[in-house]
Amino acid sequence: MDTKWLEDFISLAETRSFSRSAQLRHVTQPAFSRRIQSLEAWAGTDLVDRSSYPTKLTAAGDTLYDQSLEMLRALQSTRAMLRGHTSAGQDVIEFAVPHTLAFTFFPAWMSMLRQNFGPIKSRLMAQNVHDAVMRLVEGSCDLLIAYFHSSQPFQLDASRYEMVSLGQEVIAPYAKPDTEGKPMFELPGRAGQPLPYLGYAPGAYLGMVVDQILKQSKTAIHLDRVYETDMSEGLKAMALEGHGIAFLPHSAIKKDLRSKRLVSACPEGMSDLTMTMDLRAYREKPTGKEANKGAAQALWEYLVANSST
Repeated sequence: MDTKWLEDFISLAETRSFSRSAQLRHVTQPAFSRRIQSLEAWAGTDLVDRSSYPTKLTAAGDTLYDQSLEMLRALQSTRAMLRGHTSAGQDVIEFAVPHTLAFTFFPAWMSMLRQNFGPIKSRLMAQNVHDAVMRLVEGSCDLLIAYFHSSQPFQLDASRYEMVSLGQEVIAPYAKPDTEGKPMFELPGRAGQPLPYLGYAPGAYLGMVVDQILKQSKTAIHLDRVYETDMSEGLKAMALEGHGIAFLPHSAIKKDLRSKRLVSACPEGMSDLTMTMDLRAYREKPTGKEANKGAAQALWEYLVANSST
């Protein structure tokens, strides 16, 4: 038994769609179907009525759905109690943060917290967006910090998790300047002469955001993907060397803009090539059954009180 099978099954029960649940669980549909089949093999009975559409559960599936919710809640509560046994653990706040934010936002944010909130002990787990979200879902962190845009939402049950806004972030295209201070590469490019493009790897959250920017652009954009990585720091390094255009969050390049090591690759009048994302913190709502981590609770109350600023 893998607890992820139960999480998959709960998602399927709630969406009643294999394809939608596979998308929300960030796996291919064949892989998702195999995991449901593995759960059925473990249970020794069919859990899903595949003859109906939308998909519905069998009587055994209905029973397992209710039990799955209880089992996962019990596991998460037990984990919280175990972590609460160590006084040192009570003091350390564990953050799950996507790689980009770990390099750009998090260090400066911690400086601000120490100045305005007070001393803070932290443990940072830098991962891709999906794995960072799963850290929160599995109860392996106190807070998740992530970008959010309505075009690329991720699944978090609002009845189970709560959110506070930390601010906004703008992502836009940048390039190295030439000797006259103008961008070496400027959008939109030409059909016969596409611009070298430094892109995010497939599946990267910021990559999906950039794909949305390019898709909704009113002007035809001509790019030649010459390099890709899943981290904005890697794209920035390549852009600084003059290898092409990269879409980067402002927090990652603000110092480079001030020193004019990078400049906007977006000409005036093409504001649709930028996008504003929310920066959010998430946590699981306390149930009153598990031991509260005092430091994390105090920080959350501070964030809620100061969310407007």
